[in-house]
Amino acid sequence: MDQDREQGSQLLPKFDANGLVTGVVTDHATGDLLMVAHMNEEAIAATIASGEATFFSRSRGRLWKKGETSGHVMRVIEMRIDCDQDAIWLRCEPAGPACHTGEASCFYRRIEGGALVRDDGSSGICGVNHDH
Repeated sequence: MDQDREQGSQLLPKFDANGLVTGVVTDHATGDLLMVAHMNEEAIAATIASGEATFFSRSRGRLWKKGETSGHVMRVIEMRIDCDQDAIWLRCEPAGPACHTGEASCFYRRIEGGALVRDDGSSGICGVNHDH
């Protein structure tokens, strides 16, 4: 089974004990990391069928289509899965902010010396303080 999962052409997601895989969403045009959420088998099927990012909300215990209340849907341009099929990468075209706070990305703060600092985009990509 691992050989099929890692080398084959069949979609065989390796769900965790809760029936979930991690979904990572990036902006198709910019490559920016937008959000991370979880997907179950039904969310993956709904995303494939609709072409719009659908996840499983652990807090609500149900499917959640990104943008279902805000209108900020994520149109999927491409779906990829990692080598052992336990994480899915969605390259999307966002119709608005990805974050429920209204920020373009859920990753709008850097960690500096144990504190959170709002990212103004001037510090480079990694946000970790080391000599580049």
